[in-house]
Amino acid sequence: MSYRYMRIIVFFDLPSVTYHEKKVYVKFHDFLDNEGFIMLQESVYTKLVLNGSVSKSVMKKVRDNAPSKGLVQVLTVTEKQFAQIECITGSYHSNKMESEERLVIL
Repeated sequence: MSYRYMRIIVFFDLPSVTYHEKKVYVKFHDFLDNEGFIMLQESVYTKLVLNGSVSKSVMKKVRDNAPSKGLVQVLTVTEKQFAQIECITGSYHSNKMESEERLVIL
């Protein structure tokens, strides 16, 4: 059996002015985290899946958990296509400490 790895990319723009809107935003963000999505950039998350049928089931979960207000878009591409992303400007900076020391003094 051959596998065709796919990438699911979720783009979203949700309102977050009122308390209720912020709560809905956090709920959707937590859903993406719990489903194994990783942040590609702000409001853009991606997940690697095994094949097209798994992709469809994950897309259904996203569709079922998407908030009623705002914009949520999903794009599925092959891993080969995703690997061709080219960073034109900028660089990635993480606030995470990548150290194996037990005590880190800032």
